[in-house]
Amino acid sequence: MSQIQIAPEGESIEDPIGFNKALGFRMAEWGPGHAVMEIQLADMHLNRAGVLHGGVLGTLIDASCGFCGVWTAPGEPIVKAMTLTLTTNYLGQVREGRVRCTATRKGGGRKIFFASAEVLSEDGTLLAMGEGSYRIRQSDPYGTPTS
Repeated sequence: MSQIQIAPEGESIEDPIGFNKALGFRMAEWGPGHAVMEIQLADMHLNRAGVLHGGVLGTLIDASCGFCGVWTAPGEPIVKAMTLTLTTNYLGQVREGRVRCTATRKGGGRKIFFASAEVLSEDGTLLAMGEGSYRIRQSDPYGTPTS
């Protein structure tokens, strides 16, 4: 039986906070070693040329990669990740629609993990790819990092 959680359309598995909330990210899927985040594009996400800003793509990759390495079952203590490295490659452009980032944990140990991600437009255009290394931070039951 798969442990991947899938959010109903328009809902998020975990409510975004901070910058991810301001950008309008939605956690569409989340499970062990796997995370999918989406964003519905709006004018605020575009650059001067009228295409999706690279910073939004980079942030989407970073957030998705971080989440893919820290899934815990519902009811278990929250675990968080801190970015150590992040590399982003920009490959395509989009002006509107929904953008979807799929991240996969590639390896690591107890405290450090590695992940990669691809960002696709609704029509399947590859917009960006990225990879990073992340430090796992254990949290107390309220989500406050303890290490």
